[in-house]
Amino acid sequence: MPSTRRTTTVVFARGSVRGTRRRALATLPSLFTLGNMMCGFAAILVSIRGDYRLAAVLIGVSIVLDITDGAVARLVGAVTPFGLQFDSLADLVSFGLAPALLVFTLFSQGRDQWDPLGWVACFLWVACAAIRLARFNTTIDPTADKRYFTGLPSPGAAGVVLASVWVFGSQMQGRDRLWVLLVVVVPALLMVSNIRFRSFRSLVSPKSGRPYGLIAMGLLLVVGFILVPGVTGVALAYGYLLAPILLPIVSPLSRLLPAKLKEVLS
Repeated sequence: MPSTRRTTTVVFARGSVRGTRRRALATLPSLFTLGNMMCGFAAILVSIRGDYRLAAVLIGVSIVLDITDGAVARLVGAVTPFGLQFDSLADLVSFGLAPALLVFTLFSQGRDQWDPLGWVACFLWVACAAIRLARFNTTIDPTADKRYFTGLPSPGAAGVVLASVWVFGSQMQGRDRLWVLLVVVVPALLMVSNIRFRSFRSLVSPKSGRPYGLIAMGLLLVVGFILVPGVTGVALAYGYLLAPILLPIVSPLSRLLPAKLKEVLS
């Protein structure tokens, strides 16, 4: 077909539409990352105001958005160096600063001689979260087993804090509160450890080809959070925290699981 001004215009318009669509799709994961950062920042503000349970909920929403932005980026093929760095900066706000300030505002209600311990513990959390994120960005090994993270992921560590605040928030204030620092110190040290934690990225990925296990797990979590949010949150957060210890103990029971379920969990 001979090229005319009209056909050239149509081709140019179609190319412009495709280019605009590609740019829009490439921007989509960053919008989820921005929402993650916004929720983390809001959690900081409401922690200062003293609304601890709302702060815990906002950090939980940040975790969901952090999981979602990676899944969306892989779905639309928009995994970029910019997205990786932006995600890490958002994670430092939502899973570094926000949980540390949330715990400190709870811990420092007495304003006594124990406050410096809270400063040290909460700074340790922020430092370990920053080291964890920097290490993750600079040690991407294409030959590494993608089923595992080295060190506790920062969203998982933040989940321990928010679940603890949601369930034990009233017991985390007062004079007998030194145990609260363990909620910060233990996950912080695990973030920079060499202990392997299971990554469920393959289940969350839209291209995993195993949607039934993901759907069933999602429905189970939704029902649990609606009916017994505290129990569900603590079981999920502390179960993941203790997984490297518990899995070797319960692994002999895996022989009783159906073959398809073992394939999903492997």
